[in-house]
Formats: sequence, structure tokens, C-alpha cells
Amino acid sequence: MPGLELTTAERDAVLIVGARGQMGSMLSRRFRESGRMTVEVDTPLEEPRLHEACGQVQIVLLCVPYAALGDVLRRVTPHMRPGTVLADVTSVKELPMRQMERAWSGPVVGTHPLFGPVTAPGQPLRVAVTPGKSSTETALRRVEALFAGCGCQVLRVTAEQHDKAAARIQSMNFISTMVYLAMLAEDDSLLPFLTPSFQRRLAAGRKMIMEDAQLFRSLFEANPYSQEVVRQYTALLGVAAAGDIDLLTHRAQWWWRNHEREASAPFVR
Repeated sequence: MPGLELTTAERDAVLIVGARGQMGSMLSRRFRESGRMTVEVDTPLEEPRLHEACGQVQIVLLCVPYAALGDVLRRVTPHMRPGTVLADVTSVKELPMRQMERAWSGPVVGTHPLFGPVTAPGQPLRVAVTPGKSSTETALRRVEALFAGCGCQVLRVTAEQHDKAAARIQSMNFISTMVYLAMLAEDDSLLPFLTPSFQRRLAAGRKMIMEDAQLFRSLFEANPYSQEVVRQYTALLGVAAAGDIDLLTHRAQWWWRNHEREASAPFVR
């Protein structure tokens, strides 16, 4: 994060809960490589190990699926020391942060790494950081420094700003792909007509549908803005059904007319 000078306190140790998961293992590796003291735990979350691990750190980062968050909070927070920063990496922020704030009276900071476990060389590593009601500026700086220290670009936003954007970018990418492929499914007569562009779309959607559908479903359901965005999408499909393709084309061309803005935007996944 440009201009972010790290004090000794802001280099505090971090506990990764879910360190054997894809995101947890990737972030653990990046933090260690940046010189951060990193403590790791994973299932089974046994009390003696949690008590020992929580006593060594000033930041607890929950790298677990949203569906598991409640159970993990019940197990971890009783062992955290006063003043420890509690953070997460889920792809939705409003509901998880409410859960964390109910479970922990200390500072709560939400984060969402806007990249997956596998990244391409040169790919921007952007991280959204969302302040909780009880988070102090010091707590926010500690979490921001954690990610900035391993080369990430940090964007501080509200949970509402994050979830509205995630509903449009992440949820709609899943929903629109799933609905389109479901519409064409179970019709073998289409197979001889598949074009290279369709094959590329099919390949791009494979992991999302075959491996990550349950994850995306839970995030869609947890995001309070998902249904609103689906209604907007349905309205635009109505424009297409009415035959006004030029209007939709002009709107879609915004991405290329504004390519410089797209390339530099800090909140595009």
C-alpha cells in the first residue's frame, strides 16, 4: 500500500485459521515469504492448540467458508486475547462481519482478497478491507499492513460498498453463466454446432459450475444485494427480447471505451 509506513506493532504475528485450505495455504505462504510471523491451525480445531496459537498473535485471520464461520467463531474467540484483531476473507462482508461482531468484543476487520489461490504472473493482487463497528484505526492499519507487506494493493471500503460490487461482479458472473448453460443443457443436437467462442466460455465456466457451485450459491444467498442485481439483469434481458440490441451493445462497449479506467480500477475482480 503506497505510503504505508509500518511500525513494529503493525508487524505483529498472524494466526491463519484454515491454513490447509486453498486460500489459507496461499496466504500463509505469502505472509511467511514477506517475513511475517505466521501461526497456522486447521481442523480439527482442538482447544489446547487454539489456546496456544491465539496466545502468540495479534491478528486472527479466518480463512474458512462462510457456511463454517459461525462454528469456527464459537471455537476460536474464547481463546483470543483482549485487543486481538479478528478478520476474515469471505467474499461477502455485511453478514459475516455481524457474526464476528456478535462473537468478539474486540476489533473486527473484514477483508476480501480479490484473487484466487492461483494467480498469473503480474496479476494485480487487490484486497478490499472493510472496517467493523469496533475497529480502530490501529486495527485497520495492522490488517492493511499484513496484506500490503506481501505485495497486495489495499482498498478500504464499507461492507455495503463491497457487497453491492460483489453482487454485480461475482454473483452475476456465476448466475448468468449457470442460467445460460442450464438453458442449453440436455440437447445433444447442439453439439455439432459448438463454436470456438462457446468452447472458451464452456471451459471458463467448468470450475465454477463443477467444483465451486456450492460456494457461489452460499455467497449469493448471503449477499443482501444479489436479488436486486438479478432483477436488473432480468430487465435487460427484456430489452433484448424486445429487439433493442443496439442499446445493449452501446452499454456493453463501455468496458472497451473505458479500458484505461478498467485496467486501473481497484475493485474489479
